[in-house]
Amino acid sequence: MIVIAFDFGIKRIGVAVGENITKKGRPLNVLNAQNGHPNWSIVKKLIQFWQPNFIIVGLPLNINGTKQNITRKSEKFANLLQYKFKIIVKMHDERLTTVEAKSIMFKKNGFKALKKEKIHSCAATIILESWLNQYFVTL
Repeated sequence: MIVIAFDFGIKRIGVAVGENITKKGRPLNVLNAQNGHPNWSIVKKLIQFWQPNFIIVGLPLNINGTKQNITRKSEKFANLLQYKFKIIVKMHDERLTTVEAKSIMFKKNGFKALKKEKIHSCAATIILESWLNQYFVTL
């Protein structure tokens, strides 16, 4: 089963793809966005190419679990994905994924790796793998 994950942002939306057998994801190119709106034709091409069974969108929450302004925008993005592409979209807690993504990238390549374009797709990969590990049991 193929799954695409999005790390929603106002200016950039990270994207990752993975599958449930290995529970691994890999980052794809980041999508540029204007006030949280991506180029929907690029999103359509991604969905047509990968043909995912699910889409996961990161749910940005405060550390204490409460919603913030970006939470509502992320939920709206998820609803639009479901409406436009008639696919199951699930939200998944993304607390501290950007911090984890920066840590992973720094460990691999130092400060040179900390580019915003790559951080968002690395965060999308973390969201995706977290969701896969939570909902799919290894046999």
